[in-house]
Amino acid sequence: MDATRRHTTRHSTRRTFRRVFLTLAATLTATLAIGTRADPLHAQADSARADTSRARRDTLGVQGSIYNRPFIAGAGRTSIGGYAEGNTNYFVEDGISDGFSMELRRFNIFLYSAVGPRLRFISELEFEHGTEEIALETALIDFQLDPAFVLRAGILLPPIGAFNQNHDSPRWDFVDRPLVSTRIIPSTLSEVGFGAYGRVALRAGGSFTYDAYLTNGLGDGVILNGEGRTLLAAGKRQEQFAEDNNGVPAFSARVALQRRGLGEVGLSHYRATYNSFRVDGVEVDARRALSISAFDLSTSLGPVSLRGEAALVRLDMPPALSELFGHRQWGAHVDAMTPVWRPRLFGLRDAVVSVGLRTEYVDYNVGTFTSTGRPIRDDVLAVVPGVTYRPVPGTVFKVNYRRHWTRDLLGNPAARLGGYQVGMATYF
Repeated sequence: MDATRRHTTRHSTRRTFRRVFLTLAATLTATLAIGTRADPLHAQADSARADTSRARRDTLGVQGSIYNRPFIAGAGRTSIGGYAEGNTNYFVEDGISDGFSMELRRFNIFLYSAVGPRLRFISELEFEHGTEEIALETALIDFQLDPAFVLRAGILLPPIGAFNQNHDSPRWDFVDRPLVSTRIIPSTLSEVGFGAYGRVALRAGGSFTYDAYLTNGLGDGVILNGEGRTLLAAGKRQEQFAEDNNGVPAFSARVALQRRGLGEVGLSHYRATYNSFRVDGVEVDARRALSISAFDLSTSLGPVSLRGEAALVRLDMPPALSELFGHRQWGAHVDAMTPVWRPRLFGLRDAVVSVGLRTEYVDYNVGTFTSTGRPIRDDVLAVVPGVTYRPVPGTVFKVNYRRHWTRDLLGNPAARLGGYQVGMATYF
């Protein structure tokens, strides 16, 4: 009996010890997991697979759009995806037309990898107009010290407005990109550099995000270009991923407030010295700076979703080019979309037909002529009604009618352009 009792006691002691050990282990694991949270909704486990799933959850708003892509959802350590965009055009300007044309506008390939705990890599290779232009648009690595402080380095998208970071065609309901986002803000702008970003949960609900980077910046093409006007998009340089043209880094930053159900509002700023003022260590020109200040908004009013962007450019201009080249530019756009039909056809349960309207305006040269006191023009007003069909969330078919009124520098009667566009865009 004594031997049996001792044997039973030993087994009971082992079971008790095992339960205590497992309880302590579970408690320790939970404590470590809590220590890596941004908030209760964003826990991170220290593994590549957990990091991948978290990348999908941690992507509200503009800041997280780079990871909010369908090919990353449920991915393992490494995944590949992309999107394709094509359209047809038929335009008439002042009674003259070049006829009907078709184009494969973009074919982009994404590569994503959860390199390790707290480390993520993502890149984007873009083919425009077939193979007419091939560019590495993104190639960066993120190192998350905390959800409120993430280090980023590589070829990145400076946070100027909302569109530059959130420009994938399947997310947009109009064939052409907004004029303010491409002609005032030089989207899509990719620059090599480094910086940090983060997201902080607010007690009142929602979150606050910030981005701040140092990059190589735009170059002399801002004014030395073939268009005969100030154009920031022409300041992109072939060697911009290899060196700075003047040794003075550009600074870009964006702050935003987000709240579920209300949307997001953001303020951003970009500043750079654009001219090559130094040659072989000798200053041959005055430093000339440019800045972009932008405001962006995304919200809903009942069934109508609204998003828009406004930007102001200020530029130090050589005196000889004043008035002919704008030292101030601005532009804005507003997109309004609302669903009108949810057809249950061909087994597509998430299909939706929407209608919308874009209004946009850009002014390339804000100011007046010294000699006459009359306003300098060189502006474009556009209105674009459209219809979209989304059979699934990541694919869209678009039909647009685009109408432009373009005035020259002297303010002569506006040239009128009108035309139809049919397009498609899809993630894969």
